[in-house]
Amino acid sequence: MAILTAKIPDEMAGMRLDQCLAEMFPDYSRSKLQIWIKAGRVTVNQLSLKAKDKVDGGEDIQLDAEAEEVLVYEAEDIPLEIVFEDETLLIVNKPAGLVVHPAVGNWQGTLVNALLNHQPALKTLPRAGIVHRLDKDTSGLLMVAKTLKAHNSLSTQLQERTITREYLALVRGWMTAGGTVDEPLGRHPADRIKHTVRDDGKHAVTHYRLEQRLKKNTLIRVKLETGRTHQIRVHMAYVGYPLVGDPVYGGRFQMPANCSEELEEVLRNFKRQALHATKLGLQHPETDEYCEWELEMPEDMVKLIHAIEKNDLD
Repeated sequence: MAILTAKIPDEMAGMRLDQCLAEMFPDYSRSKLQIWIKAGRVTVNQLSLKAKDKVDGGEDIQLDAEAEEVLVYEAEDIPLEIVFEDETLLIVNKPAGLVVHPAVGNWQGTLVNALLNHQPALKTLPRAGIVHRLDKDTSGLLMVAKTLKAHNSLSTQLQERTITREYLALVRGWMTAGGTVDEPLGRHPADRIKHTVRDDGKHAVTHYRLEQRLKKNTLIRVKLETGRTHQIRVHMAYVGYPLVGDPVYGGRFQMPANCSEELEEVLRNFKRQALHATKLGLQHPETDEYCEWELEMPEDMVKLIHAIEKNDLD
């Protein structure tokens, strides 16, 4: 526990309180600072404000801080496909089947364990520098901060929805046009593993457009406006187009009618939802330059689409 004091610089006039604190106290994550503001552990000229309140500059800050708990995980020699790396930022291509964060039942063999082997200094950062997640069976681009300043910057960009995140998804059903799903999401009331559309859920918006139409399937490009747990999977199932291979939201597995032996074999061996994080764009935490990366579809999804195309022609 520590009582920290500081004066808000004049050049921060007009900024939100939580943004100011994130820059003034980079040892703490913005989400933690927001919790402390809400709990009344931050005063501005001896007054309690809200995280969104704007500051004038020159105010006296008092922060009743506590050390953030940093769990110790073991480094493991797990291969990483690095797309980009410099002193502050790391972009990786996460394969399907790799869990991002250690948790009950998966304390080892995760992306965090691999990152700690690649860069041991990441152990000093919240979640080893990871600021967003991909589901275990979703592949694609994932960003990792290598410094506290970068972690705060990327977290802020996520909260302000300025990061570009696009996915390729193969869904069941023949779509006629793209669209937007604007429905709140929360935990399923009966199944704690699942999430669902519910009136008291968190705001969630998913945009999608057509990439390729097959006879009974559609390849879509999805752009996230928000980043809720399982958002794409839940939203697409909600509008009647569940992802191919999704064991949680796709219903009981059934072979399509008139399915060839080749397609049947490919489908049985496709052990995940057909979802790939294909594009990631952000402001570089150090240079403020806009950076963007894009990956092609992974081989397993390409193989699946080719098998469906061939079956459609037979």
